[in-house]
Parts: sequence; structure tokens; C-alpha cells
Amino acid sequence: MTSSASDLPLGGTPDESVAADQADAPVRKRPKPGERRVQILQALAAMLEQPGGERVTTAALAARLDVSEAALYRHFASKAQMFEGLIDFIEQSVFGLAQQVNEREGDPLQRCRRLVALLLQFGQKNPGMARVMVGDALVFENVRLQERMNLFFDKIEAALRQHLREAGAASATPSADAQADASAITAFCVGRLQRYARSGFRRPPDEHLEHALNRLLPY
Repeated sequence: MTSSASDLPLGGTPDESVAADQADAPVRKRPKPGERRVQILQALAAMLEQPGGERVTTAALAARLDVSEAALYRHFASKAQMFEGLIDFIEQSVFGLAQQVNEREGDPLQRCRRLVALLLQFGQKNPGMARVMVGDALVFENVRLQERMNLFFDKIEAALRQHLREAGAASATPSADAQADASAITAFCVGRLQRYARSGFRRPPDEHLEHALNRLLPY
């Protein structure tokens, strides 16, 4: 195959034109260590925020990030491990805030009310995480992921139970129903988050929250 004048780039010798093209091309920065993992988790959470979204595949996730699926697996051994990264974030965020409430709030009943509020507001601010919390995003995924979320809510219930027992011990008319009350309040939280996820994020979980708390946790 012969070359002709039309095969040459315009505007200078071939070497000069290639150099110019390379100079104009955007430089793709290499992510810092750990940065790509965060980007993957952020993209996964964003994809879960799509109302009525289908099951997220690694192919779709890779396409969103403009990388290969093999690139994803250089940072996570499996898709289940990616979801575990989201669950880690949920646990660290919610329990970290709950610890702050415990340290600053002396009234155990108020601690209960604030724990419920922060849990629901976290889900509202993080719609993709809300779908993970109630298990909608975990259907057909590894069973251990749902087990971890079940344990998460068991810990929420245990914290509520402890606060309620403390409130009962300080009350002139202590109640022996702390366990049943904690279970009902936890079920309320799960139900609100589930309704939020399944309504396409149209029904906020903290809707009429003060009224609900007055019924569940009266002063």
C-alpha cells in the first residue's frame, strides 16, 4: 500500500502533527492509592439511587466508570465485596453518629428519639444506601450481605432496648416492655426505609416523624 499526500496529517510534518495532537489530548490522571476503590463505591451507590433500577451488574458499573471489569476486580475480589464496602460505610456512619448522641444526651428517652431520627435521615440523604439497608438491592446477591444488614438492625434494636430499660429504671412507673417496645420501634424504622425505597424515593422516611415519635416514645 502506497502513501499519498492525502494520508499525511495537515499542518506540518507527520512528527510535528503527532506531537501537537498529543499535547492537545487530555491527560488522564492515575488515581491515588485507595481513590479508585472510593470511586467504585460512589458509582455503585449512585446506580442504586435510580428509582426502580434493575440489578446492578459489574459490566454496567465498569461502563459507568469507563474502565474494564478486570479493573474493578483489581480493587475488589467480588461484587459482594463492593456491597460490603457500602455496608461498612452505613455501619460506621450510623453507629458513629449514635455514639455521639450517647455521649451528649443524658436523657435515655431522648437518645431513643434521636437514634430513630438519625437512622431515618441517613437513609433519606443516601437513597442508594437505603435500598441496601432494607435488602432491596441485595436480592440475588450473596446471602451474607443480608445477614450483615439483619445484624445491623439487631444492634439498633439492642441500643433502643438499653435506652428504654434505662428510662424505665429512672421512671416512677417502670415498664417491663423494653424488649417489645424496642422491637416495634425498629420495625417502624425498617418499614419507613422500605416504603421510601419502594416508592421511588418519593415518600421520605422522616415524614411526620415527630408525630410518630410521640406515639412510639411519649415523654
